[in-house]
Amino acid sequence: MKKWAFVSDFDGTISKKDFYHLVLEKYFKEGEKLFKRWKAGEMKDIDFLRTVFSSIHQDEHQIIEDILSIEIDDHVTSFIRKVQEEGGNFYILSAGTDYYIHQILNHRGIRNVKVFSNEGFYKERNIHMTIDPQHPHHSERYGIDKSKVIAELKEQYETIYFAGDSEPDSHAAKVADVTFAMKALQRILKECGTPFVGVDDFHGIDRYLTEEGRLK
Repeated sequence: MKKWAFVSDFDGTISKKDFYHLVLEKYFKEGEKLFKRWKAGEMKDIDFLRTVFSSIHQDEHQIIEDILSIEIDDHVTSFIRKVQEEGGNFYILSAGTDYYIHQILNHRGIRNVKVFSNEGFYKERNIHMTIDPQHPHHSERYGIDKSKVIAELKEQYETIYFAGDSEPDSHAAKVADVTFAMKALQRILKECGTPFVGVDDFHGIDRYLTEEGRLK
């Protein structure tokens, strides 16, 4: 069994803005009504994202330009490198789509990071997702069940660290050995009694793991 791995959510954790927010602001302003319905629990996450991502109506070069304009945590690239140098594996676990995640990773020169996410592809001026109900990680609500991915990784590693910022991450937090919670996830985990380490960014995670002796 391998020693340890770090698993991170992407939107709002690694990136400073969720990709769907960018689409709503720039191309799908009428989607604000859908956003309210989704937040009220009237829509599944995956149905909301499918609708938003298929409402961009732009050529692929424009979509990629928009994706690459999204800011990411200013410490995450060096943090990933540190994890890998200290013998850990770094994974990204997202209920968005791997289409824009891979674009950003490649642009930033981030290598050897496996992405668990809903499969996405460009077609007819929009981004579409392939959801396989037979996939072992399938979730009817999110497309991908983060807790199933963490449980599978725990069979391969002695320790799993996880970082997230929102409701879909609360399910993974219940399975991970140590969870670093940002933003709304702190309140959610407090309410459900799931242990966590509260942080603002990857600088905070780095400090914690350095103090623990996991990183140098």
